[in-house]
Amino acid sequence: MTKGQEQLEKFALKPVPKIVVIGGGSGQPVILGGLKKCDTNLTAIVTVADDGGSSGVLRNYLNMVPPGDIRNVLSTLANIDQEVIDIFQYRFNSDDEMLAGHALGNLILASIAEQDNSIFSAVQRMSKLFQIDGNVFPVVDEPLVLHAEFADGTILEGEGAITAAGKKIKHVWVTPQFTLDKHRLPEAPSEVVNSILNADVVVLGPGSLFTSIMPNLMVPNVAEALLATRAKVVYVANIMTQKGETDGFSDADHVRAINEHIGERVVDAVIMNTAQVPEDYIDWKKWNEVSRQVISDPEHVRAEGAIPVMGDLLELRDAGAFHDGYKVAQLIMQIAAADKLN
Repeated sequence: MTKGQEQLEKFALKPVPKIVVIGGGSGQPVILGGLKKCDTNLTAIVTVADDGGSSGVLRNYLNMVPPGDIRNVLSTLANIDQEVIDIFQYRFNSDDEMLAGHALGNLILASIAEQDNSIFSAVQRMSKLFQIDGNVFPVVDEPLVLHAEFADGTILEGEGAITAAGKKIKHVWVTPQFTLDKHRLPEAPSEVVNSILNADVVVLGPGSLFTSIMPNLMVPNVAEALLATRAKVVYVANIMTQKGETDGFSDADHVRAINEHIGERVVDAVIMNTAQVPEDYIDWKKWNEVSRQVISDPEHVRAEGAIPVMGDLLELRDAGAFHDGYKVAQLIMQIAAADKLN
């Protein structure tokens, strides 16, 4: 065997990185869409604390896990005809009475979850039907209630109410929605825990810090797995702050909040956007949940024990500021390939 053949053989045997993306909302599918184009063993862990819109209605009427975030992740990772995905994502008009505002995919997930008595099982069945390469896991197999204590000492429950309060959040936690045992803690399935323990990289975010990311991390055995894993834990810093959640936050403030909620420093690297968002581009009425661009503070990110990984990651579209999913995915792949973070 020649030296060139040996090098090719070593390259061919290089393991595909196992990447786990934890989150919810609109940010998680952006990153998953970018990573889908890369050679990865990909797992998405999705929040189940949403209580708004179609998901909230189905959650309350059917006592089920809210399916909206899961539906969007399934659609992003699907390897089927786009026409089928478009039908799955179709949302009924507001004047359709009983079905008003419901996404067809939410109803399909609800029907399968009812058949199986498990949203976890329903998602696995849909993953097969959608020919997904990788895994999609609800963080737990039951709906969770999000609670928040604010800086003024008041306490609220429910994602929508917490965001609408518009007050500085001190701490959040989750409880099972349907239980007679007030002391029972939510528990992630073994598939979720093992995916974190066996990962090369665990990605947190982007997305609403306290209402899309934290609900996953506040599941006790998820937090324990993050502390125990040898994976590089990477936080994708938000581009914009969110009204009522992170007004005035820097990227270091986001990291600090994650570490404080976990109880130890868990974030190893922070992917940070360096491009400036033009203020005259944003349609502030359309994107009324955002306020200002997140303050870039690499020095204090390092003080939190994390390595800043910086680049122009900005995508301007639809009069709003978003991550370029593929550019973020390339940085994640570079982190996965690195022997260690410096």
